[in-house]
Amino acid sequence: MKPTLQAVADAVGVSRSTVSNAYARPDQLSAALRERILETARQIGYPGPDPTARSLRRGFVGAVGVLFTSQLSYAFTDPFAVRFLAGVATAAERHRTSLLLVPLPDDVAGARRAVENAAVDGFCVYCAGHESWALDAICGRGLPFVTTAPSADAGPNDRYAGIDERAAAHAAAAHVAGLGHRRVALLGDTVLPDTPAGRLRLTAVADVPHPTTRGRLAGFADAFAEVGVAWPELTVLNASANNRAAGAAAVRAALAGPTPPTAVLACSDVLALGVLDALAEAGGPPVSVTGFDDIAEAAAAGLTTVRQPAEDKGRIAAQLLLDPPADPAAGHVLLPTELVVRASTGPVPRS
Repeated sequence: MKPTLQAVADAVGVSRSTVSNAYARPDQLSAALRERILETARQIGYPGPDPTARSLRRGFVGAVGVLFTSQLSYAFTDPFAVRFLAGVATAAERHRTSLLLVPLPDDVAGARRAVENAAVDGFCVYCAGHESWALDAICGRGLPFVTTAPSADAGPNDRYAGIDERAAAHAAAAHVAGLGHRRVALLGDTVLPDTPAGRLRLTAVADVPHPTTRGRLAGFADAFAEVGVAWPELTVLNASANNRAAGAAAVRAALAGPTPPTAVLACSDVLALGVLDALAEAGGPPVSVTGFDDIAEAAAAGLTTVRQPAEDKGRIAAQLLLDPPADPAAGHVLLPTELVVRASTGPVPRS
């Protein structure tokens, strides 16, 4: 059995509370007595009070949970996620608190346990596809949270730091439509759960479960509807993951078809960079490509994209969680976006 606080008290000949004060309230003891207690604890192998139990007694843990819907490695490999986390870390450092990354397993029961068992004081919910039940689980614990997008059923006291996904995507699509493109493909990752990569049959954009992907596809569709291209005339492509290789794999079949798209609008830059890779392999006539986020690689590739402030989003989200404003309306933050036009888009090529 592990040595206990009582064992230290017995060995020194003092009370349990005196040993506890040696760790938690050293000003209550003489320096000599405190040193004798700590030396005895070291000799018998007592590691000190359980930090989890101590946190529960204080009423706070000193950690912010960042809730992901992907594998833990996504937080370190996705360029946008890395910048978002840098912003969260900046705010956490100012408040002298730490971060706990909480990836959600694919099964709902396991994901719920991850939320319920995380030792945190609150959550930053990063692009949560299963947002409703995740927020229910957080609320069930009585913990505060901040999301990166306003939910459809958000209350006046809910806090978020995000962008207008639909309006931002509309700007990119309107630019492409203005160049004359009408035969276009829209590319997202995991547009529908458990569907293969490639062309996807999607009756309506409202059927997309992930709120971020749904908002961006809706913005694309809005812009093309304004020039007479209805939803059934748009090609929807599904990528198996949000990475460059998956983007390339999803678009290859569409490029090889009898009527390939003249433009591909991707829901992220990494998917769009994958499209550029596939185009370079295939040759053929030029195809306009747009992305979303404006990661560092986008500029190097000449990618037209929507710029959003990743680090600001993370920093403000964490700030709203750690230092909530007195006015609930001040907890609703919509950040600016900007369409950045580069060489990857141009007029429809003449046949």
